[in-house]
Amino acid sequence: MAELISREGNKVEYKVSVPAAEVNRAYDQVWAGLSRDVRVPGFRPGKAPRKVIEGRVGAGYVEGQVRDRLLQVHYPQSARELKLNLVDATIDPQELRSGQAFEFTVKGETYPEVKLGNWKEAKISAVSPEITDEVLGRTLADLQERNATFEAADRAIEAGDQVTIQEDGEDSSYPIYLDVAEEHVREALLGKNKGDTVEINVPAHQHGDHEHPAHTVTVKVLDVKTKKLQELDDEFAKTLNFESMERLRSDLKVELERRAQQEGDNARREEFVNHLVEGMEVEIPQALLDRRRDAMMDEIKDDLKRQGVQWREYEAFMKEQDRLTDFMDNLSKNAEVRVRRDLALEKLAEDMGVQVTDQEFNQTMSALAQMNGMSAQQLADQLGPDGINAYYISMLRDKGLLQAIGQLTGEAPDAAAEAAEGETEEKTARKTLKEADKAEEGEEEGEGEAVEAAAEAEADAEGEEKPKRTRKKKTDAENEEAAEDEEVQSEE
Repeated sequence: MAELISREGNKVEYKVSVPAAEVNRAYDQVWAGLSRDVRVPGFRPGKAPRKVIEGRVGAGYVEGQVRDRLLQVHYPQSARELKLNLVDATIDPQELRSGQAFEFTVKGETYPEVKLGNWKEAKISAVSPEITDEVLGRTLADLQERNATFEAADRAIEAGDQVTIQEDGEDSSYPIYLDVAEEHVREALLGKNKGDTVEINVPAHQHGDHEHPAHTVTVKVLDVKTKKLQELDDEFAKTLNFESMERLRSDLKVELERRAQQEGDNARREEFVNHLVEGMEVEIPQALLDRRRDAMMDEIKDDLKRQGVQWREYEAFMKEQDRLTDFMDNLSKNAEVRVRRDLALEKLAEDMGVQVTDQEFNQTMSALAQMNGMSAQQLADQLGPDGINAYYISMLRDKGLLQAIGQLTGEAPDAAAEAAEGETEEKTARKTLKEADKAEEGEEEGEGEAVEAAAEAEADAEGEEKPKRTRKKKTDAENEEAAEDEEVQSEE
């Protein structure tokens, strides 16, 4: 039970009292977990006395676990009960004793007052792309290309061939695909034959952060292969796990239409949110902007670190390039954009009276935990009280946005939601297109993880929403070889 103590401006203080019965239940849950997990010599699992277990885990450990468990549940619950949207909060827990009520006080800041324009008159013009026979045909042709085979060709090199070359003075070789190779590479190789020595004139170009002058690479043609496309028939469909070509066409069209609908939904949401933000009146505290900027910076540092780049190294590089000021300015601007969007959506949900029930929230948290291979309690421990509250607010924003767009377009807010589906050929169509997407990404060979991580950091600072790919780390030798290959091969 939560009781408001004081509220002045956007500063608030309140007290929460957790009944003794819930405290005892939390103690029982913690002891049950310890009894199951802590092994005590001489006792069967679950049979060791509590005093013995407490001696092994340390004094105060049990109370700490119980306190954390109670705060994880009752802090976000109390904020919802008092209808408080907290920016930040300090929690002061009182003494915890089994069999007694547990109390804690919360001091925090609420979000600023927000006034929205008349969003109910907004005009949503974004539409989903149309999936025509031409679009379906291009998709099938793309699948046909990606499943092509290559056969040895005893003739001069032609467009579309796969040509294996070896650079002068090198032991290793690599293939060139002429249909995606750069123009100077194609021009040099077309018409040549297996065994020929060819000079490729590479023009001056910039690769990553390095300027490469014009130069000539001498290569030997080791092999020539011609592309062989399979016929678009039932046999081709079966190689992709479809019973017939007709079924492949049908299921691919369904999947393309699903993607088009999703693209249209996303465009309509973006259009509406932009309209919402433009008509909003709000004075945003600098502390709120600073907090969001710092959180974004932490994410960027973590992303760089995961890919082997230390922030101090990247910071030093940007200073050398005189780009650090622009980077930080973009980060601050993007932080403000995100804060404004969140404030507008939270006010929208409030004005519409949108609610997320405890059942909805718990079901979503359980599903999220399952997706990440952990228990609901492990997820709660990882998020912490503030993280759980933030996740609840994000659910509130999303639900309000869907309902508002549903009102404006006349569509049910859950129209785009998909029912659970089994391992059908329609699902196979989805997998097939996803694999094609991944193959296309795989062709876009980058400059190593450090450069990719740095590019993503700048994209994050500038507010660009770009998908991130996780790649297997390369050895220095592999990176050097890849860099040399790029001198003569198209690496998009």
